[in-house]
Amino acid sequence: MDVQRKRQVRLFVALGAALLLATGLIYTSFNASSEARQPSELTDAVPGKSYEMTGKVVKGSVVEGNDRLKFSVKDRDGTGQALPVTYSGVVPDPFREGREIVLTGTVQNGVFVGE
Repeated sequence: MDVQRKRQVRLFVALGAALLLATGLIYTSFNASSEARQPSELTDAVPGKSYEMTGKVVKGSVVEGNDRLKFSVKDRDGTGQALPVTYSGVVPDPFREGREIVLTGTVQNGVFVGE
């Protein structure tokens, strides 16, 4: 096999591998992502399944204590029934009552447990 032919084979193998890796990356990124749900959409959530929730923190609902933060969240437009949330971890600086949040967690006994 001459040098020119070896270069072509290497090029096609490298391009094929790059194409496979790119396809795999795109597939896993789209497959792993999930649309954020609002509290009203989580009323019949499967217990233990992980969800991403977005909504507004209800004013007057934030209670801090024992390494845990408790608050309620309503739909982004302020409607719907408030969903109670418990969160343990570092609270971001912009967290305030009345602000929109995005939180990942599970629903257990009607309470969203943030991760």
